[in-house]
Amino acid sequence: MFLKGKTALVTGSTSGIGLAVATALAGQGANVVLNGFGDAAEIERIRAGLEQASGGRALYSDADLTRAEAIEAMMAEAAQALGPIDILVNNAGTQHVAPIDDFPVAKWDLIIALNLTAAFHTIRLALPAMKAKGWGRIVNTASAHSLVASPNKAPYVASKHGIAGLTKAVALETAQAGVTVNCISPGYVWTPLVENQIPDTMKARGLTREQVMNDVLLAAQPTKRFVTVDQVAALALFLCGEEAAAITGANLSMDGGWTAA
Repeated sequence: MFLKGKTALVTGSTSGIGLAVATALAGQGANVVLNGFGDAAEIERIRAGLEQASGGRALYSDADLTRAEAIEAMMAEAAQALGPIDILVNNAGTQHVAPIDDFPVAKWDLIIALNLTAAFHTIRLALPAMKAKGWGRIVNTASAHSLVASPNKAPYVASKHGIAGLTKAVALETAQAGVTVNCISPGYVWTPLVENQIPDTMKARGLTREQVMNDVLLAAQPTKRFVTVDQVAALALFLCGEEAAAITGANLSMDGGWTAA
């Protein structure tokens, strides 16, 4: 358990990629701060399971990451309970699809706030303690859309390009501080959120389930396979190890070849 005694904060970690990352970190002994929304009983089950896996502690915060003051309170509470954050995984995000000239302004503001600005706040708050210790790991969940664009996703693409740029800038600022800063850019990842979109797409386009998966969702991924949450979590975990100490400022694609074209 190479992360024993370390404290990790994973945003958007009550399901999907974030939960897989939190589980992987706990499996190596890290104390974990969960953050996100969902059924209270299920979240408590997850929290208790992480404690059992790590032999340490797991806390849950329902902080609204679109509000700077809520992020500040979450970080302060986590540090008081578990000690300063050693590993920060900025994973929380949201999406809305519409042409730019029809895009609701409130949706633009929400996507930029949650996908990009929240990471700015968590990073600026976590870095002082990381620098003081001479050790820290920051992993940002970006997307294939940090490298390429798709129509009708202007704020999502902008936010993910922003995350990639933020990653590079902070990596340069911390290059001699014992802190690494990287982002992972998955293609389509098989999550409940993606699975739940399939029936609506089948109905709207008159397609079969297989056609939706292969010709719509996986159209850009040459492997024609979804990335799994466990694959993303394994890469995030690797980035937290000493073997990855020389990797910083990297945007690591995990997209089945999408951005190779």
